[in-house]
Order: sequence, then structure tokens, then C-alpha cells
Amino acid sequence: MKIMAVDLGRVRTGLAISDQTEFLATPIGTVTERDRDRLLQHVVDTAREHGAEKIVVGLPKNMDGSQGESAQNATAFAERLREELGLPVVLWDERLTTASAIGFLNETNVRGKKRKAVVDTVSAVIILQGYLDSHRR
Repeated sequence: MKIMAVDLGRVRTGLAISDQTEFLATPIGTVTERDRDRLLQHVVDTAREHGAEKIVVGLPKNMDGSQGESAQNATAFAERLREELGLPVVLWDERLTTASAIGFLNETNVRGKKRKAVVDTVSAVIILQGYLDSHRR
């Protein structure tokens, strides 16, 4: 089954997709869109284009496990995706994924504007790979 991940942001949203065997997460890209309706439509179109059968939306919990405004936004967006696509949509704890993505990009010497352009996509890959790995165990 192909699974798509969404790392929802205020301005940029990263997307990733798994292979059919659910082994490997691959980046799709970053969507720069502030309007939630247009973003939703873009994510829906991308999911259909890639044949996604399930969606994983990153849930940005606080370090103490509580959920703030960003987590509430992610939950609401996930519900809208579920309604629009008619597919299973799961929320996945994304704590520290942006820090991990930045660390990876630092190690590969990706800096400045290049990093800003890809950090959300790398975060989506990390979210999806974590989800895939946890379900393989």
C-alpha cells in the first residue's frame, strides 16, 4: 500500500510517499501555500496522483506531550483530508523531526535558501519513515 505523509506548516508543507511495499519513504516536495483550502486541494490532488491509499499527518505535540495550536491545526487538517479523500488518515507524533531534518541537512552541508526549501520535505520523509519502521516491527 502506498502511504503519503504530510508535514503541515503555516507557510510550507512537506510531502513524502512510500513505495508499494511500505519499506521506503521518498520525498515528493514542498508546497508553499498559506490558504488552507488551496493547500488541502493540492494535497488531495497529490495523493490521488501518486495513488496514496493512506495518509499520515505529522502531529506537532509539545515536548511534554500536550497539544497546542499547531497540533489542533494538524488534527483539523487531517479530518478534512479524511472527508475529502475517503481514505484512512492517521496522526503521527512528529516531535523533533524538524530538528532531525536540520541536523541531516547540516551534515550534508545544505544551508541557507536551499535548506529552507527542503527542510519540510525532509521532515515529511522522517515522519513517514518513522511510521513505516514502527509498523514493520
